[in-house]
Amino acid sequence: MPEGHTIHRLAADLTPLLVDRMVAVSSPQGRFAADAALVDGCVLERIEPYGKHLWFWWGNGLVGHVHLGLFGRFRISTTGPSSRHAVRMRLATPEAIVDLSGPTDCSIGTADDRDRIVARLGPDPLRRDGRQEEAVARMLRRRTPIGTLLLDQSVVAGIGNVYRAEVLFVHGIHPARPANECTADELGAVWDSVRAMLRKGVRDRRIVTIDRRLLPTGRRLRRGDSTFVYHRERCLRCDTPIGTVTLGGRPCYFCPSCQPH
Repeated sequence: MPEGHTIHRLAADLTPLLVDRMVAVSSPQGRFAADAALVDGCVLERIEPYGKHLWFWWGNGLVGHVHLGLFGRFRISTTGPSSRHAVRMRLATPEAIVDLSGPTDCSIGTADDRDRIVARLGPDPLRRDGRQEEAVARMLRRRTPIGTLLLDQSVVAGIGNVYRAEVLFVHGIHPARPANECTADELGAVWDSVRAMLRKGVRDRRIVTIDRRLLPTGRRLRRGDSTFVYHRERCLRCDTPIGTVTLGGRPCYFCPSCQPH
């Protein structure tokens, strides 16, 4: 499932192609046809990312919602529509055609519908209105393992399996430690680090969490190295075999030496 940096990157990429333009909206697949008719030919005013959600604000007051889930994908073409995929939603302007296939949700609703979804989400580290103190307070109230909470979108919006493993490694926190046994300073540092990682992901269009300052002097990186512990056999810093613990329904990678329980 795409993590928050992908969603914010998508919003940035789609905005110059679609916003402030009259957009032809259709559903070649047919499953979105009734909703597409509600906004077909309207001006798209803005695209808003929040966590793993995208909202499309239309000039007639309606708001589109997209959640990519595991299989959703946008495809952008400036040469014509693609016929290779089952397209749930097509957004077309003279400059480009944007096709969406395989999303968990693609629907048209109201601003109130959008607000109800956002009310269930925690703060998004990539948004200007994302508040560290709010996220820290939510975590400190829970005895749930910190590795579980970081995947809980009602606690912090936008973090996925890669970033949770990497940020916990950076701060030497075992993923099974109860959140309320962490200090406010530790959790504040986790927020700051994951925000920096997500911002870098937006800029780089991929996940690279390695910080050479955290590696031993002289440690050589191999082609393709991008994480400290995620999907690795050995810790990039100390070469200890990587462990995993299932939290939030997903395996969380950690270093038993750098992140003692």
